[in-house]
Amino acid sequence: QVQLVESGGGLVQAGGSLRLSCAASGRTFSMYAMAWFRQAPGKEREFVASISWSGANKNYADSVKGRFTISRDNAKNTVYLQMNSLKPEDTAVYYCAQAGSSYDFPGVTQYKYAYWGQGTQVTVSS
Repeated sequence: QVQLVESGGGLVQAGGSLRLSCAASGRTFSMYAMAWFRQAPGKEREFVASISWSGANKNYADSVKGRFTISRDNAKNTVYLQMNSLKPEDTAVYYCAQAGSSYDFPGVTQYKYAYWGQGTQVTVSS
């Protein structure tokens, strides 16, 4: 059974930083792309960043490029999201997701992610 557990969310002032972590279990982590999505109150869930199974390929939403960095440690079965220069509009529940198929790189395509964490709240005050 696949489990994804996020941590690292919290309250931070604008301009500050947070690092989210997502620990995965249940499948061979190094075979699957991972991603972060977020959902703000009253809005649809949106793509933030994704990383391929090896970490060689990454992509980002335009709204976070240059501020957020996705990375992974396959030895620790963990994916990270380093968030710098945070803005109030980054306030949301952040979810990690794992691709359904091995060696696939779904990018922004939500339906291709088969497993989702429970989410962690990030609140950025102005």
